[in-house]
Amino acid sequence: MSRPELVKKEVSGIAEYVPGKSIEEIASKYGLDPASIIKLGSNENVLGPSPKAIDAVIAHVSGINIYPSADASELVEAISVYTGFPVQNICASGPGMDGLLDNLMRLLISAGDEVILPLPTFSYYEIAARANGAVPVYVSSGQDLAFDIDGIMNAESERTKVIFLCSPNNPTGRLVSEADLRRVLEHTRGLVFVDEAYVEFSDCNLAHLIYEYDNIIVGRTFSKAFGLAGMRLGYGLMPAWIRSEYMKIATPFNISVPAIVAGIAALSDTLYLRKSIRCAREGRDFLTKHIPFRVYDSQANFVLVDVAPLRSRDISEALLKKGIIVRDCRSFRDAGETLIRVTVGTPEQNEKVVAAFKEVSVA
Repeated sequence: MSRPELVKKEVSGIAEYVPGKSIEEIASKYGLDPASIIKLGSNENVLGPSPKAIDAVIAHVSGINIYPSADASELVEAISVYTGFPVQNICASGPGMDGLLDNLMRLLISAGDEVILPLPTFSYYEIAARANGAVPVYVSSGQDLAFDIDGIMNAESERTKVIFLCSPNNPTGRLVSEADLRRVLEHTRGLVFVDEAYVEFSDCNLAHLIYEYDNIIVGRTFSKAFGLAGMRLGYGLMPAWIRSEYMKIATPFNISVPAIVAGIAALSDTLYLRKSIRCAREGRDFLTKHIPFRVYDSQANFVLVDVAPLRSRDISEALLKKGIIVRDCRSFRDAGETLIRVTVGTPEQNEKVVAAFKEVSVA
């Protein structure tokens, strides 16, 4: 027996988050050997985690009967060293950057507040905001999937509380320029959340603006360049006044001991980080040049492919049958019917992806 009347009304209209497909799911559906499947649908680090992170988790596993520090202070110190920002501007978060988003929405959103969502973009912004009573205001992308900055500013009203800007954007790989971000920050009455989950793969970052503006929050993650997606670890960079308010409502002990030690170790492994970034950038260039469809320029560890006049559903299905998991972007609001996101793989995986795209393009 169900009792939907007990669920708050803000949740009833939210579409469930659609994750990338798993190896086990595809192996079962198509009768494939799991070992033969290439998983390039979730923007994970194909090199795996840093060996130092693995060693750190093993070394501390016997201590998991003890609560971690309430605010992950030792991890915050390590993030401070890595980023150069003082600890009073840093919040560690779990699970992943999603935990940061959830807490910020609890902190900032009252029923009826508006949030601006440039489309297409990461769908969890809308889920977190609407669950707390926010009204989403959508702004479609401009030419070549670039951010429509004028459209974003024109969408603002007296009820605007948060503007979400993902840079590099998921799924387009496009950046927000510093000049455009400054325009938005100086125009808006609300706060701007800049998602820099893929910043390590990019040519620039925007976090330094927290020193100049009091209405910017920058979210980051250990899931991509650091290879710790399974640890669900993120952090936020923000003005000190926001951090002070944030800590009042942050869930205590929200980062596990294994995640804390893995994060600290990963931050210290600069050689591994450089290897991961080099792999992603070189592979990104290869895929952009050789996939036989339009490939948008990307600053992330993925590329966005437009398979028009074919349909993303059909091409994704054909690739899945070949054991290659990519992301059909139909689940992204306003992404249309022809876009596929492909995570950059190893050189060998990238060659297989290109060969598979060539095969399905003429099938």
